[in-house]
Amino acid sequence: MNNMQENSNLSVLVVDPNPGMRGSLQAMLNQVGISKIEYAVNSSTAMRQLMRKSYDVILCEYDLGSSSGDGQDGQQLLEDLRHHRLIGMWTIFIMLTSEAVYSKVVSAAELTPTDYILKPFTVDMLSGRITRALERRKVFLPTYQLIGQGNLREAIRSCEQAEQAQPRYATEFARLRAELHLELKEHEQAEALYRTVLETRPLGWASLGLARSMQAQGRIDEARDMLERLVLVNPRLMAAYDLLARCHEAAGDLTQSQKVLEEAVGISPHMVRRLRKLGEVALEAGDVNAAERSFKQVVSKARYSEFRDPEDHVRLVRTLVKKGDATQAAGIVRDLDRSMRGNANVDACKAISNSLLHELAGNKAAMVADLHAAVGAVRSSSGLSAGLKIDLAQSCLANQLDQQASEVMLAVMNDTESGVSAQQAMAVFVKAGRDDLAEGMGRQLKAQAQVLLGVADEKRNMGDVRGAVQTLLEALHIAPKNLQVMIAVVGGILRQINEMGWDHPLAELCAAQLENIRSVDAGHPRLAALEDEFTGAKRKYGISA
Repeated sequence: MNNMQENSNLSVLVVDPNPGMRGSLQAMLNQVGISKIEYAVNSSTAMRQLMRKSYDVILCEYDLGSSSGDGQDGQQLLEDLRHHRLIGMWTIFIMLTSEAVYSKVVSAAELTPTDYILKPFTVDMLSGRITRALERRKVFLPTYQLIGQGNLREAIRSCEQAEQAQPRYATEFARLRAELHLELKEHEQAEALYRTVLETRPLGWASLGLARSMQAQGRIDEARDMLERLVLVNPRLMAAYDLLARCHEAAGDLTQSQKVLEEAVGISPHMVRRLRKLGEVALEAGDVNAAERSFKQVVSKARYSEFRDPEDHVRLVRTLVKKGDATQAAGIVRDLDRSMRGNANVDACKAISNSLLHELAGNKAAMVADLHAAVGAVRSSSGLSAGLKIDLAQSCLANQLDQQASEVMLAVMNDTESGVSAQQAMAVFVKAGRDDLAEGMGRQLKAQAQVLLGVADEKRNMGDVRGAVQTLLEALHIAPKNLQVMIAVVGGILRQINEMGWDHPLAELCAAQLENIRSVDAGHPRLAALEDEFTGAKRKYGISA
């Protein structure tokens, strides 16, 4: 680097178990003017430090001692950091490795580290890589900041301007712009951008993005055909396998979906979330042995993660029970209790696992007792997946625990992050032949929505405009087709925007709800006034139509 003064402001986290390598990296960084250096000897230490503060640069050794059972490797650490958003888009993450093992390099590369350096390397090489990464970050930082603020519209405009002002990075900004359109569910705009890029160069990421936009528009066959051609030409573009597997799954071909995921795991065997998906697909396809292999790897690889998921043990237990292997399944439950005890999520997962074991043994009384315990633990839990709760509700229904099943499904619906619609929730009861419970749940959700509208009114009258909107969004989640709720949501959002400033995500939601109101009742007496108010708010804040 040329600017030693600029480097002196950089903060660096070195993640390496080897004290000699940490010392060597410190010396190299000091030579180029970087002195704000902190250290982590393994993934757990690094994770705790990154929860506490952010760094400009992370230099991470690939082999963090996982081979000796001491923790995650660098790839698994990066996977957790990306998934849990503990590092921003502007964080420079450089992977260091002395192992020229191809599968590991691919596994790391698909998680998009900023760069990776093969040992041994010189101070000039390290300096050059950091310099290049900093130059790129400086160009992209204004756009990254807009994305971090949730201002995706302005971020798109920033990309458009940067494509003209920074021709060197024009293709990367076009890629980012297309990804933002996808995030905003503007799939046609994204598709047009990807096609424009492909007219110039046959880039793998552009073909992948085009397939994503097709799949999102329901053009599954087109997306699948494009992805099959893509993996033939670029067999190491791992995300293409994941999307291709989802296309096969959406088409109902679980066997082919499993085959694609197995190919991907064969190339890049260290991605935990892909292994988990392979296990789920294999189990659904009826390949119990393949599901067992995958879930065992997931449990093993995730053992040292700060974000270990007790549901992985449930998945493995469910698989082993389906196989009829009570001994192994019981061992997995003991491991869950021994290694992850101490919170409601684990209690729920342990109770569900034990209920499966008792069902296999034919001990119905014990199974029902464990289902009661699981439902009780779910009341106090946080972050359990909707899938696990739905499975629990189905087990309750199968054992005539109607009240417990309804309680669990209401818990799913009251979780705004569940991704499960009211219609999907009631379909669980319909599928079990319990239309009466589905109707009862519909009445309960409608009543809850009315209560939430009252709570929102109280918050608004107390001056808590943001709180009112959050409550209205909860009502919308459980009653998305309720016209009264939609009207209230639009009115609440417009009040917040007018009083507290423009909010892009809320404005997008407001526009979508206005469309929904129009589709339900185009002549509603409040629709025109709300549309005029929305137009006036955009004009007030200088937002283009």
